[in-house]
Amino acid sequence: MSPLFLFLSFLALLSALGVVIAKNPVHSVLFLILTFFALSGHYLILNAQFLAAVNIIVYAGAIMVLFLFVIMFLNLNADTEPKKPIMAQIAAVIAGGSLLLVLVAALRNVEPVGYDAATFDSQIGMVDRLGLVLYDQYLLPFELASILFLAAMVGAVMLGKRETGERNF
Repeated sequence: MSPLFLFLSFLALLSALGVVIAKNPVHSVLFLILTFFALSGHYLILNAQFLAAVNIIVYAGAIMVLFLFVIMFLNLNADTEPKKPIMAQIAAVIAGGSLLLVLVAALRNVEPVGYDAATFDSQIGMVDRLGLVLYDQYLLPFELASILFLAAMVGAVMLGKRETGERNF
């Protein structure tokens, strides 16, 4: 395993842990952005440049701005946070421990394999290959998704449009 992979894995795990442990919601979102950057580094190692760029643009950019907006809009603080009962905390620890146990049991006998240099295709994660597959094999689902998005945009405009004489307050 390369040192870059180990560093990115360590960074992703540590920042994901920071998302869960951070008391301040803004710090939690910042840790989540760091996790997305580490995962984009993994995509680059896997020669999937398009996925790395989309991960940064869509998730670390747009969605994190939305999360920060919602957090600041709600004005969350420790005073308004209700105290969780001890049984809920115990149930959360048991559920998390069970998930960790299942993951360790599932990955116990996994043996990572390297790649064969003779059959390795360095162009597999490039945008032109993705476009060919998307518009060749998955053209119908792609077009159906675009029609669905268009209908959602028209619906959002229609719901947001004010009638004459209508007031917001």
